Amino acid sequence: MIINISEAEANLSKLIDLVCDGEKIIIAKNNLPLVDMVRHKPAQRRTLGLLAGQIEVPENFTDEDSEINEMFYGKNG
Repeated sequence: MIINISEAEANLSKLIDLVCDGEKIIIAKNNLPLVDMVRHKPAQRRTLGLLAGQIEVPENFTDEDSEINEMFYGKNG
């Protein structure tokens, strides 16, 4: 269903009920579709630790590498 802004303003409560019941509503300006009305979906909380036990960080992970330092800073850096 495509509905112009002025009509949407006048019938907002009814449109919200329709969207909650699964109706697809597009709000238009001068019959040009602008936005879709959709039911709000709460963001899911992030689940921490999904890769626990699947990744191994080596002991020397934070050690400097002279070859890489030379690439960034040159031989005298």
